Amino acid sequence: MPDFFFLPPMNIAGDGALDAAVDQMASQGFTKALVVTDEALHRKVHATLPLLERLGAKGIAYAVYDQATPNPTVAECDEGAAVYVHEGCDFLISFGGGSPHDCCKGIGIVVTNGGSIRDYAGVDRMREKMAPMFAVNTTSGTGSEITRFAIITDEQARSKFPVVDWRCTPSVSVDDPKLMEGMPPGLTAATGMDALSHALEAYVSTAANHLTDPGALRAVELIEKSLVTAFRDGKDRAARSDMTYAEFLAGMAFNNASLGFVHAMSHQVGGMYHTLAHGVINSVLMPHVIAWNAAVAGERYAEIAEHLGIERAGRSTDEVVKDLIGKVMDFNKALNIPANLGEMGVKDEDVAHLADYALADPCAATNPRPATTGEMQALFRRAISGEGIPLHSAAA
Repeated sequence: MPDFFFLPPMNIAGDGALDAAVDQMASQGFTKALVVTDEALHRKVHATLPLLERLGAKGIAYAVYDQATPNPTVAECDEGAAVYVHEGCDFLISFGGGSPHDCCKGIGIVVTNGGSIRDYAGVDRMREKMAPMFAVNTTSGTGSEITRFAIITDEQARSKFPVVDWRCTPSVSVDDPKLMEGMPPGLTAATGMDALSHALEAYVSTAANHLTDPGALRAVELIEKSLVTAFRDGKDRAARSDMTYAEFLAGMAFNNASLGFVHAMSHQVGGMYHTLAHGVINSVLMPHVIAWNAAVAGERYAEIAEHLGIERAGRSTDEVVKDLIGKVMDFNKALNIPANLGEMGVKDEDVAHLADYALADPCAATNPRPATTGEMQALFRRAISGEGIPLHSAAA
């Protein structure tokens, strides 16, 4: 089968990216934007002000929908779509991290395709391309500004579902490191580890290929170099720039290779426990999933380990993979991330629900090693208890 590679038609990255993006909006003839963001960014810290001032200077009208929540919901997508139509908008701008981007994608899908965002859960279910969208990124982790993925919370089912479709890829991605200097340490940690999980899962995915591997490997190098520095000093421009490119490269990789059990499991935890940060959940799950997959993906994990500075020469694959697991856990400790899901409030009584939905998540399809329902439940229980993380043999 041929390899497909999806990416926005235009990607603007580096210092001054916001100015260049607004120039593009004007040159492409757009007249009124719906700016999709969250209430804190818009009303509390006024982070949207530089964008709105630049729109005004170019004569571009706008309305603001600032009700995107950390886990955007079906209701938010429907409400935002109604605002877009009522205000007579002709394009979208998402401003923030993964949540505003995903909410904005959901809005854009409903605007052009009709119905409910639930109708487009799964892979390639859309009929029409979503409304034009500029994704202005303010975090370094989710990769949503460049991907064909939108993760939406179904309030009724108490779970998340992904929409995966090339038609919901943003028209233009915008990554300006200056917009990321104000990220608090906790958000830097969560989004940075989210980027690491994207790179690791994309590299061992059953859909990985020669087009996706370079981005994943370069992303882990940049994360090793700069994540902890950015966490400790958010004003360090070099570290912020490295993390901007790391999350972009990891996004390129998983946008095309997809992901695995870390995200299939994390989506369900986030859908049930709405206050938990997606990147933090991923961080806790990663060591357990690496250990589970090692029996079939050990060599690929060992290659990743080398790019994270782990010595490989003269050592067995199992030894190197154990060091990789240790490296992830060291990151978690340095970034003040909890040791297990139990500390975060996830309950054992919810494991059956979480496991069923995780196995049905499209991200599970490209995990290198499948699992039965019982095995998935056991994975969740280990992540909740934080018990030892042995490498699992294929017969385990």
